[in-house]
Amino acid sequence: MIELPPLDLILSPWALGLLGLAIGSFLNVVIHRLPPMLERQWWADVAAQLRDSDSFRRTFSAEAPPGLNQAGTALRRTIAALGPLSLVQPGSRCPACGHRIRWHENIPVFGWLRLRGRCSACGVRISPRYPLVELGTGLLFAAVAWRLSGQPAALLYCGMVAALVALTMIDWDTTVLPDVITLPLMWAGLLAAALGWLPGLTLAASLWGAIAGYLSLWSVYWLFKLTTGKEGMGFGDFKLLAALGAWLSWQAILPIVLMASMLGAAVGLLMKFKGSLREGRFVPFGPFLAGGGIAVLLIGVGPVLQWMGWA
Repeated sequence: MIELPPLDLILSPWALGLLGLAIGSFLNVVIHRLPPMLERQWWADVAAQLRDSDSFRRTFSAEAPPGLNQAGTALRRTIAALGPLSLVQPGSRCPACGHRIRWHENIPVFGWLRLRGRCSACGVRISPRYPLVELGTGLLFAAVAWRLSGQPAALLYCGMVAALVALTMIDWDTTVLPDVITLPLMWAGLLAAALGWLPGLTLAASLWGAIAGYLSLWSVYWLFKLTTGKEGMGFGDFKLLAALGAWLSWQAILPIVLMASMLGAAVGLLMKFKGSLREGRFVPFGPFLAGGGIAVLLIGVGPVLQWMGWA
């Protein structure tokens, strides 16, 4: 019988840090592929809607134009011709020359360093963001292990952190926080609290955290929209803060929002000064919510509240 290493070793910062490097490599795939996967699905939905004559009739009280169905059919064929795209297919390749990435080239951080940041086939530069995501995830996993001192809940919180890293990068790139990550993250926090797997967090505190997280930003959204006629944030921000509340309790909501607001304001001012604000002159709020949530997790809700004079 194979004897497993001691639990203390498995949950040590070194072990979880190495796990984080590997998870970070997978997160790079999620960050790169999930947005186009979702966009394909949205276009497939458009194609289906264009071909739905009954829906057109119900909506517009008229018959659909003759070319609408044909446009939907052509769009569906175009999507089908793109080939499979998932988190496992096709295999990782260089976008410039199509070179298939070998296993030893895909070793987290070290593969990029060994290649000196360039494709082994064509020499095109590989973005340093890939190893930085891997390294950052590894360091965060190690920090969670250190913070929880060998508690099994460290594995659960590492899963939360991994989801937040993916959401941060996707939102920064696309200003979209995918429901396929935010909603399972929220339900996972509620389930873990209900099963008593999160130390010091009751189901009631988790549930009220999710409710407070969602309603707080939802209220801000509608207040801003009613007073200015503009949308200040997306619905994904509500769901992300609800997920953070489910994992960290209702007491963490205000500290997370305050940290996120200060960090977001600082980054926004810096980008404005450098002239790098994107079109529309805004920065996504999701990355800063995620950063605030990770900070509260690593510091602890109690110490944060004491530092703010609320405990």
